Amino acid sequence: MNWQQLEGHWEQFKGEARRKWGQLTDNDLEQAKGNYEKLVGKIKTSYGVTKEEAEHELAEIEQRLKRHSH
Repeated sequence: MNWQQLEGHWEQFKGEARRKWGQLTDNDLEQAKGNYEKLVGKIKTSYGVTKEEAEHELAEIEQRLKRHSH
C-alpha cells in the first residue's frame, strides 16, 4: 500500500490516525488529505517528533491497514 492507496482508504486511515494522534483534528486530517508531506508536518508540529519518526509511525499505520484489507 502506498500513499495513493491510502487516499482510497482515507476514512479508515483517518480513524487510525485519530487513535494514534488524538491532537490532530478532523480539519487537520482533511487539509492533509492527499498531501503526505503536509500530514508529516502536522504530526511533527503537534507532537514535537522528527520527520523520520512521523514517517515511521505513518508506515506502521499503512502496514496495519494493508494487513486488514486482505
